Formats: sequence, structure tokens, C-alpha cells
Amino acid sequence: MTEMFRDKIDVSLTVNGEPVEARVPAGQHMIDFLRLELGLTGAHVSCEHGVCGACTIRVDGDAVRGCLMLAAQADGAEVWTVEGLTDTNAISDLQDAFVARNALQCGFCTPGMLVAAEELLSKGDVPSRAEIREHLSGNYCRCTGYEAIIDAVESVAQGRAGKGKT
Repeated sequence: MTEMFRDKIDVSLTVNGEPVEARVPAGQHMIDFLRLELGLTGAHVSCEHGVCGACTIRVDGDAVRGCLMLAAQADGAEVWTVEGLTDTNAISDLQDAFVARNALQCGFCTPGMLVAAEELLSKGDVPSRAEIREHLSGNYCRCTGYEAIIDAVESVAQGRAGKGKT
């Protein structure tokens, strides 16, 4: 066993609206804690360098890479995963738009894309296509070519602002 996993740290956080208390290895990444300890497998592990965005979750309102954050850093935090955002219907319009616009194919990147898009849209304004592209630029998709994703996010932004339909 490596040194970084010998020490354990007590954490208390809220995950998808539910209180969670756990004793975590000091070096355990947040994405591994969510997937392995809590069974929340929506966010994916891919590059493990914070580059691809597949592991995107929300921590205290901000999109973060779960592969770069340690579970111990989440002590006292409010964490939302794609499962929680789905269960609360916070992203149901985004999910519907992704399906309607064919903005997903294999689906591997989709949870991270949805969480990142929701962070952008939660600001309440209607971002331009360029702003949507910029915000999602850290989330890689190897299948769709991105235009359908941009279309879906744009339609939801307009729909939420009452300027169009999703």
C-alpha cells in the first residue's frame, strides 16, 4: 500500500442534497470517491489529468474536474453530480435538447458536458455561441463534432430566457 493511501481523513459533505460522512484515504480523488464509495458512476474517469472534462462535477456551484480534486478537499462542500442534477430535474431541459439535437452519440462525454453546460446556464444570461464554445472547450467529445452540442445548449439558454423553444 502506498504512503498516500495509509492516512485517512474524516470528511463531512453534501452530495446531491444528501449529507455524507466518510473516512477517505488522503490521496483518493473525488471522482474515485463518488464512483467507488458512493456508486455515483455518471461522471467518467478518462484522462486523469483534468484535460478531457469527462469527470466534471459541481462543487459549491462551480464545475470542477473530479480527477484533480481530492475527496478530502470536499470536506464541508456541496457536491452535485449528473445523477443529482437529473433527479432534481435541474438539467431535464438540457437532456431533452441533447436528445432532440442529436448532441450525443457514444455518451461518454455527455455527463461532463451537461454539468459544464448547466454551470454556464445557471448564470441566467443567454450566452452567445462563442461563449458556449469557450465554456465547453475543456470538455472533449470524440463523436459529435460539437455543433449539435452548441445548438442544444443555445436552444436551452434561449428557452430559459423565454426567447425560444428547447
